[in-house]
Amino acid sequence: MSERALKIGVVMDPIQDVTYKKDTTLALLWAARERGWSLHYLEPEDLFLRDGRAFGRMRDLHAYRDPGHWYELGEPEPRPLAELDAILMRQDPPVDGHFLNAVHLLGFAEREGVLVVNPTRALLECNEKLFAQQFPQCCAPTLVSCSAPELRAFHAEHGDVILKPLDGMGGSGIFHVQPEGRNLGAIIELLTEHGRRQIMAQRYLSEIRDGDTRILLVEGEPVPFGLARMPMAGETRGNLAAGGTGVSRELTERDHWLISQVQPMIREKGLMFVGLDVIGDYITEINVTSPTCVREIDDQRGTDIAGLLMDAIVRRLETHRH
Repeated sequence: MSERALKIGVVMDPIQDVTYKKDTTLALLWAARERGWSLHYLEPEDLFLRDGRAFGRMRDLHAYRDPGHWYELGEPEPRPLAELDAILMRQDPPVDGHFLNAVHLLGFAEREGVLVVNPTRALLECNEKLFAQQFPQCCAPTLVSCSAPELRAFHAEHGDVILKPLDGMGGSGIFHVQPEGRNLGAIIELLTEHGRRQIMAQRYLSEIRDGDTRILLVEGEPVPFGLARMPMAGETRGNLAAGGTGVSRELTERDHWLISQVQPMIREKGLMFVGLDVIGDYITEINVTSPTCVREIDDQRGTDIAGLLMDAIVRRLETHRH
């Protein structure tokens, strides 16, 4: 298997719009190309189903380490997804109906033997904020509700809270409500859409000042360095998309304990590439859709995280087909 050039599909948001200097999907594409594998590009809208078989309007893709010219695309051609060995599902959240439809279509490719990273069943089951709640011993006090009285009571109990939607990414829609409760009612109305949408409330963790650390796991094994995303002055969000700055740090004893709590389920669900978000002593999210921060850690530590994932894909395919 490892001697054969693999055919790797990638389902992603438009490649022309990625941020060249830090995009993780580019790192994955480069790692595949360096192994001599062919790349085949798809946007979610290119997927389709015909008589129970998954197809895609695929374009041959060449990816380059050149900030002025990082890709070339061929002409789109409808082809069965079963022609591919593996598909990287790298569409960014929100995990809305469009995202879930794409995942369902990729499930038909899985039925024909294609390895999808991460597996579609896990993508459908693991809401990134709710998945972490399966490990309450690892999480700060949390409430998920659309009820204004319940959310107000949680704020009254904890005083300093974070309110956020269940399907956002990059720090979007996150509000910090301090003990005086300024604008609490308006924030609850906005996020819950007047009581129609479940949201998450968590006790505020002051350790966010020291960064929101992304810890990456490949086949359940942690990369030994995380990326502490430090908030901008005046911000409560460390997300790089919200202007945070990424500083690599070694994993702590507490980090390894948190990892040990989630590893069995991550392995059971077949999740190959996962990002834990840790603030202080607690996991806040388990990212399974499109984990990032590979480039920053590689740049600061000389690691090859994308290479680890490509090696894992080879191992999976070897067991997958024998």
